[in-house]
Amino acid sequence: MLGRPVPHVTLKTRVRDESVGGPNPFRWQDVDTADLFRGRRVVLFALPGAFTPTCTVEQCPAYERSYDDLRAAGADEVYCLSVNDAFVMYQWGKSLHLSKVKLLPDGSGDFTRRMGMLVRKDHLGFGERSWRYAMVVDDGRIVGWFEEPGINDDGVDNDPYGESAPEKVIAWLKAHPRKQD
Repeated sequence: MLGRPVPHVTLKTRVRDESVGGPNPFRWQDVDTADLFRGRRVVLFALPGAFTPTCTVEQCPAYERSYDDLRAAGADEVYCLSVNDAFVMYQWGKSLHLSKVKLLPDGSGDFTRRMGMLVRKDHLGFGERSWRYAMVVDDGRIVGWFEEPGINDDGVDNDPYGESAPEKVIAWLKAHPRKQD
């Protein structure tokens, strides 16, 4: 993974737009991943699903709490990506009271598939989901990689969380300051 460019895909997002009016003032907006990662250092963590136990109780809240520390250590932005649609990601963010971490819906799994991190969770009724990982991306290239052990498609209900925790990413960022041009 290290040194590899992040996949270039279009994510289907929803953004608040008061000009839409009505009780649901949101519009569709395509987000190009090349634009998200270009010219800056980004931390992205990916997880199996919104509203799932470890993702909701541990991982996403830990990144929200650690956001300022991640920024202080050199991250320009922090994104959470999941193979869920924009509506689910929005409601999940609201339920978690997120105000710092930005949620990215990979509804069709295109980004996750191209990362080689798409796994089958049919034994849980989830279908295809992301394996849990985190990465540091400098100007579109992966420079730090934190993958949970045991990636599998075999129906083993193993959902490790530790390697992709924000503390590990913060330690890496501190040990690898961004090179100035």
